[in-house]
Amino acid sequence: MRGCLIVGLAAALGATVATAQEERRELGAHEHGHAALNIAVEGKRVAMEFRAPGMDVVGFEHEAATDADKAAVRRAEAALKDPLALFVLPSAAGCKVATAKVGLEAEEEHEAGHVEGERHVRGEAAVEEGEHTEFHAEYALDCADPGRIDAITFAFFEMFPGAEEIEVTLLTERGQTSYEVERDRPRLAIGGSS
Repeated sequence: MRGCLIVGLAAALGATVATAQEERRELGAHEHGHAALNIAVEGKRVAMEFRAPGMDVVGFEHEAATDADKAAVRRAEAALKDPLALFVLPSAAGCKVATAKVGLEAEEEHEAGHVEGERHVRGEAAVEEGEHTEFHAEYALDCADPGRIDAITFAFFEMFPGAEEIEVTLLTERGQTSYEVERDRPRLAIGGSS
């Protein structure tokens, strides 16, 4: 039963991500100021996937060619590797980071400016002219009592002033819920209003 739930959670989360990416492509390459956080809770494991436009995180989308740009990307990647500093969970949940993977991705565009949909993970200086970049992070947290996660404080907004809102999708054994968290209201009450 537990294995079926994990497979079901992964499939539902994947469908949610695919749908969000499809919707974003229909609206254009991507929207500055808007990030997405998907959270799946299974047993004591909390899996998170986060995407944010490069412009929101480092202030540019071009190739990191200068030393200053390269340093900005390295600082951003280092900050994004600490999910509990970005997305603050109640200490009563007893969460610790098990894994954290962060990368910079580029969306390749057709000549007409339409997004092709294929993403390539690249090094910090490999983004080509005309491409939009976004940071992609995947986290696994081990929590002593994930049922105590009744709120999330989004310190991400303090660290990255270009971000305006985060679309949050939460998937638990009870179902899927979506929220929108904004810079001026950076606290999300799970199951209630922020």
